[in-house]
Amino acid sequence: MRRLMALALTSVFLAPAVAAAEDHWKLPIGDPARRDKQAPVVLDAITDARTGTSITPAELAARLDDVQVVFVGESHTDINFHNAQLQVIQALQRRGRDVLIGLEMYPYTEQAGLDRWNAGRLSEEEFLVTSQWYKNWGYHWLYYRDIFVHARAAGMKMYGVNTPREIVGAVRKKGFQNLTPEEAARIPPKVDVSDEEHKRLFRAFFAGEESMMHTMSAAMFDGMFAAQCTWDASMAYNAVNALKTFGGPKSVMVVLIGSGHVAYGLGIQRQAALWYEGRMASIVPISVADAKGVPRTSVQASYADYLWGMPADGDPIYPSIGFSTRTGKGEFPIEVIDVPKDSIAAAAGFAVGDVLQAMDGQPLKDRETLNRLMAQKRWSDAADFSVLRGGQPVPITAFLRRTTPAK
Repeated sequence: MRRLMALALTSVFLAPAVAAAEDHWKLPIGDPARRDKQAPVVLDAITDARTGTSITPAELAARLDDVQVVFVGESHTDINFHNAQLQVIQALQRRGRDVLIGLEMYPYTEQAGLDRWNAGRLSEEEFLVTSQWYKNWGYHWLYYRDIFVHARAAGMKMYGVNTPREIVGAVRKKGFQNLTPEEAARIPPKVDVSDEEHKRLFRAFFAGEESMMHTMSAAMFDGMFAAQCTWDASMAYNAVNALKTFGGPKSVMVVLIGSGHVAYGLGIQRQAALWYEGRMASIVPISVADAKGVPRTSVQASYADYLWGMPADGDPIYPSIGFSTRTGKGEFPIEVIDVPKDSIAAAAGFAVGDVLQAMDGQPLKDRETLNRLMAQKRWSDAADFSVLRGGQPVPITAFLRRTTPAK
């Protein structure tokens, strides 16, 4: 989760130095009534963090009767998290709620494509192309397909709540005061960047990332944090506006969003409180063990209102190369900017500075093309790349193979 947040925020992120890495699961921040308590994480159970009791999805929906804004966290490449999101939606539906769905993965500028999907006027393939799924998001469609198909069949409207990523990038690079009028019009009228607890959490998310251990200036950190707050505030503002515009007394806006934006109520929920005075709730699925098998039996009770115990972290269902890239203004060229040492990319021989030219013989004209081609791959496949390294063409074959955990 930490890495996904960093790479979405900027093409390359250098974490600010901290005196000691903090465990973001157990920070004494957030709700004062719970910040000094622990709540259990129980596999296949939902913990009410206020009481520590285990409940079912149906009981969860009942406890949300007076809530009209619900944030449901996710790990983007863990199907268990998406299944939990779907169960929340279905439980609220069975409770008689009019469910609206807010989507982190789409900026509000793509609403026309979502409306056509909502109305049943697009096939799946047409929707992926029309809405530019693999440009706007990039994660495999099949992680999310069941949610989208169910929503359309049930008549639930889906809304893009993000802002275009270039706007978040502009805030990071230029600050609020130097945005153009067009850029400023695409963010909320207020973005709160003052919360010290959120800054502490922001540092904790990235502390310990091996490729992000360089220091940065205070100004650079402030730019990164302002971008994060803009991201949170834009999604909050657009979700609340959609609820107010299209919802009714029995409506509930369920926002599907990365868990880092939900943690401790300091991200999107804190920003949403600028425009919404009603009760909100957060639900975060949490794996009962990390990728190394270390158990995670409890987290800070203030982490979320409800904690849903998920199976231990494992490999994603669909493969990814593992490198990070940035593109030029026209989405080309695509340059490799980070190659984690344990990734498929590292094993294949990719290097920082490589410029991607083609994959499996198809020119890589933009990141959307790269993501679409990767979505066709499965574990055990291979991907043949052509890159420019120092101006010279270099062929690279990436074998999509998982690694056996070291004992």
